[in-house]
Amino acid sequence: MEAGEKSGFIVSEKKRKIFSGEFKAKIALEAIRGLKTVNDIAQDFGVHPTQIGLWKKELQEQAASRFEVKRGAKPVDPSATPERLYSEIGRLKMELDWLKKKVRDQPIDDRKRWVDEQDPLTLSRQCELAGIARSTIYAPRRVAELGPDPEELALLDLIDAEYTRRPFYGSRKITVYLRGLGYQVNRKRVQRLMGILGLAGMAPGPNTSRPHSPHKVYPYLLRGVEIERPNQVWSTDITYIRLARGFVYLVAVIDWYSRKVLAWRVSNTLDSGFCVDCLEQALQVYGAPEIFNSDQGCQFTSETFTEILKVQGIAISMDGRGRALDNIFVERLWRSVKHEDVYLKGYADVPELLLGLTDYFVFYNTERSHQSLNYRTPDEVCRAGHGGGARIVDKFSERETSRTEAEAISGQRRSAACDPLPS
Repeated sequence: MEAGEKSGFIVSEKKRKIFSGEFKAKIALEAIRGLKTVNDIAQDFGVHPTQIGLWKKELQEQAASRFEVKRGAKPVDPSATPERLYSEIGRLKMELDWLKKKVRDQPIDDRKRWVDEQDPLTLSRQCELAGIARSTIYAPRRVAELGPDPEELALLDLIDAEYTRRPFYGSRKITVYLRGLGYQVNRKRVQRLMGILGLAGMAPGPNTSRPHSPHKVYPYLLRGVEIERPNQVWSTDITYIRLARGFVYLVAVIDWYSRKVLAWRVSNTLDSGFCVDCLEQALQVYGAPEIFNSDQGCQFTSETFTEILKVQGIAISMDGRGRALDNIFVERLWRSVKHEDVYLKGYADVPELLLGLTDYFVFYNTERSHQSLNYRTPDEVCRAGHGGGARIVDKFSERETSRTEAEAISGQRRSAACDPLPS
């Protein structure tokens, strides 16, 4: 008798789910289409959202290699003896006869009923062909439906809205804010939720000099620079948009002189692919700028993204760690997009969001007057080539000596919010 049985309990091993390549490819293609959020796809197919992102990335990385294979006659396998081939043909015919009566694109509950213990095909093989886990047949149980927690989505929405109003709030103040609204949350949960949204307080914390990733980080080139013409400086950033069932990411490229949105993309996963597509569209339509600014996110420091800028001869500039004001114009764009469109309309799904953002960005560029442009539209300023401009004020050189002495005495760091906003 085993030790587990002697003590009165039975030790069981949790069976790992195995998905076929065809099933993974189908889900990855659905994610690449971008018409549904990752949570929607996870609920439809019964897989974890994180797994969908990994399959999508794997398909994108291996897609190009499928077209690099040389054509020609394939070598004959010397081990393919007639007896082995006949055995393989018999197995395939038996599986084909079984599959002819089945339709793979059916709900998982229907596919479970396909499996027949009296069938000559083994249970393991039937489960693999039906695309279901073997454990659901050996020990049937009701699988809890995948779906976002309503309270979690409400917290994400509140954090996103409060951070948009007060980007200097960190996890501590966000926790106090949520508790004031009646939510029983601790700081660890708020940190996790802010991590999902990619949010962090503006003030620099300890060890801010450490590189965020192995990718090369470029210096900030815009402090004290006068922006005097269109296509002199472009910048980009990513923000989060919550939908009824999940969330998506929005990236945009903006011209600093005219405040015009040159290109934008939406993705259900946070990878570099949709950022590269957005950049290529802007370059194709408007040509190349002199300087391109971004934050230090891995999407913008990746070799794929920076190589496009290098080929075009564009100077690369990146924000300092913890300095949201270095890219203030894109941050201001996100505030306008969310408060003037997203929060008012409450989009339910990705297709509805795409239609709404298309209308809004046309309005933003062609109809919405900007106070900083003397109440002209970005399109007018971009076409005319005058009436815009910007400048990130450089206060460091003027106060470098006195600030260094003050910090040496007090030991305090200077806040990123000390720089005045550009006009």
